[in-house]
Amino acid sequence: MEDALGYKGKRVVVTGSASGMGEAAAQILVDLGAEVIGLDIKPTAVAVAKQIEVDLQSPDSIRSAVDAIGGTVDAVFSVAGLPGPPFSDLDTMLVNFVGCRQLIEWIIPSMPQGSAIACVASTAGLGWQESVAELMPLVSAPDFASGKAWCEANAELLESSTGYMLSKKALNIWVAWRAATLLPEGIRLNCTNPGPTDTGMMPAFEAASGADLINAFVGPSGRRSTSVEQGWPLVFLNSPHSSYIAGEALHTDAGFTGAMVTGQIAGMRPDETARRDG
Repeated sequence: MEDALGYKGKRVVVTGSASGMGEAAAQILVDLGAEVIGLDIKPTAVAVAKQIEVDLQSPDSIRSAVDAIGGTVDAVFSVAGLPGPPFSDLDTMLVNFVGCRQLIEWIIPSMPQGSAIACVASTAGLGWQESVAELMPLVSAPDFASGKAWCEANAELLESSTGYMLSKKALNIWVAWRAATLLPEGIRLNCTNPGPTDTGMMPAFEAASGADLINAFVGPSGRRSTSVEQGWPLVFLNSPHSSYIAGEALHTDAGFTGAMVTGQIAGMRPDETARRDG
């Protein structure tokens, strides 16, 4: 594959590399000539250069994984996540936000100028701008332990909002906030907000919310996306050729958000984005 995006010889880390969007991104990066280090709690089938087991609910596991990565990291693709039920709200928050953030923060000292980070949020996080004041104590918490303590102290909020939706809002807020402080170090941080995507987590989303609700978020395209369709935007965002893109929340939802805010989707208002898949 032609490496028009500048990944040949780059050393990159992909979390969630064993399935779904993470697996798709890892395969694309291998094909582009990058040295890919795959992190997951399960083995990956992609022919990565190094495979490391990590449990994002455990700071000790995260620390061990970062130590095992070693060396310079040119790009981080933070894709690992839980769908919510059957997992608890706390577990979902720890994996989707607290643990993923801690992993990134511990990798950042190994990232040179010109490197980049891309995270996967979700259209479940739409409306995050209205939750900034409420979630900033979590977003600005200095480490895993304090982030977990905030989640435990706000169990009712996690339950009422769902851990999945809250984790995606927190991730959007963190990207917007942290990107400004990383830019002086020459590191870019962005995220994508996918619409419904056919991954291994989709059955869990359908069981929790129903297929009809999931399909209500496909928007004008009339279909769910594939993992590969979500993998490529991540690869684009972290490309050295995307050097002036930072702090962005890229909507990879086939026009759903635009159609919703302009009133083109029946029964949907901008504040009715509470539950769905990413």
